[in-house]
Amino acid sequence: MADVTQRMLDLLSTLQTGRAFTGDELARRLGVSPRTLRRDIDRLRGYGYPVDTQPGPGGYYRLASGRTMPPLVLDDDEAVATLLALASLSAAEPPAEPSTGPSSRPSTAPSTAPSTAPSTAPSNGGSIDAAATRAYGKLDQFLPARLRPQVASIRASLETSPQRAPSVAARQLGMVGEAIAHRETMTFSYTDARGERTERRVEPYRQVHHLLRWYLLAWDIDRADWRVFRLDRVTGPARTGRRYTPRPLPADSASDHLRQGLNRNKEPVTVLVGAPAADVVDALKFQDAEIDSVDDTHTRITLALDSWQWLMLNLAFLDADFEIDAAPHLLAACRAFGERLLASVPGRGGETERL
Repeated sequence: MADVTQRMLDLLSTLQTGRAFTGDELARRLGVSPRTLRRDIDRLRGYGYPVDTQPGPGGYYRLASGRTMPPLVLDDDEAVATLLALASLSAAEPPAEPSTGPSSRPSTAPSTAPSTAPSTAPSNGGSIDAAATRAYGKLDQFLPARLRPQVASIRASLETSPQRAPSVAARQLGMVGEAIAHRETMTFSYTDARGERTERRVEPYRQVHHLLRWYLLAWDIDRADWRVFRLDRVTGPARTGRRYTPRPLPADSASDHLRQGLNRNKEPVTVLVGAPAADVVDALKFQDAEIDSVDDTHTRITLALDSWQWLMLNLAFLDADFEIDAAPHLLAACRAFGERLLASVPGRGGETERL
């Protein structure tokens, strides 16, 4: 499939010069047989390209004028996946500012009602969610003609509920990505969780999307250590033009390092739940937890806690038996809470059971 795609792109690039080519000349340029060339020409027409053909002596292939912008080379499933990905990304919107009036966002699909909430994106470009909303509405213009009705039907049938998340400028993500690709240091101002602002010089390595937040893993040059930055708290990013020698990542992946940092001050807990993994995943879908199936009816959850109260609430929603393996003080707090629950049930006062 990769060879076919590359061949099609090479054929498009050749035809878009605007001149006419004989079949033998095109086949020779592309390194294919005349039969393969004819199949590829048919594929182009299937994607919506008007390829003119003159058969016989003096015959040629030529791309009709006015079609220099190629449709996306996507199959049916890829087109649907792209549309759904854009819909999901466009559902993110910045937290709304306090207002005494009615909401300005109707509850309809992103294609007809993009978010009108005030943007907190940096001033160096539109937010990535707003860009996704725009692309969502125009995707079918760049698809093959045969896919456009299907994409239009899916768009008409689809709605996504808004998810509150800080905005990040699409241009900023692009700039950081280019700096990483070219191994180029960057400078920017950073505002931490306490509201303190500092100037940073970094070697950027990875961008990570985790739980509706965008992060940058970078080596902080002045602090001589690895740091993770929330990209929505970065302002004034700039590439310096100075190259750096890559360092080994501080973990198996940037995502692993990010999660280790986020969980550094939390309590590790393992819970064996008497429920299938599918039920557990659904109950904890917005939590950063490792969920492993033990068998058809038992699942092991590994996570890091800010508080035992959070754990009790989520286990209650599972409606299943469970066993907790955690530090003694966490187990004592859970046991005390269980005893209070039992004491609150009429006829069970003072009676304790295994949690």
